[in-house]
Amino acid sequence: MLFLFFIFIETINNYIIMKKIEAIIRKSKYKAVKETLHNAGVNFFSYWDVTGIGNEKEGHVYRGISYSTNDIQRRYLSIVVNDDFEEATIKAIISAAGTGEVGDGKIFVSNIEECYRIRTGEKGKNTLN
Repeated sequence: MLFLFFIFIETINNYIIMKKIEAIIRKSKYKAVKETLHNAGVNFFSYWDVTGIGNEKEGHVYRGISYSTNDIQRRYLSIVVNDDFEEATIKAIISAAGTGEVGDGKIFVSNIEECYRIRTGEKGKNTLN
């Protein structure tokens, strides 16, 4: 039984060579995060403007009247990196996006088993360069 466990772990280690890092951040922090990621060597990622509901209770005051907003505007980043860039990418996001306040966002990390470059058909971690 123990032998099968080691085979399973070895198989996983052979296939998981990339990480997908998804981050939901304040829109106001996007430019700083983008620059910090670039400085960390992460030069390609996708992003979307999203609306969510979280713990932050954001409200606006306009001409002395307080308006409650239940939907919170954020930016969603999707980044795929080689394993050796995972820690640097996460540190870059946290350092640039953090304010210490409720609503700074979340980071999710998942495994990517394979990546293909459409133009050449090549596959593997070198396709991320």
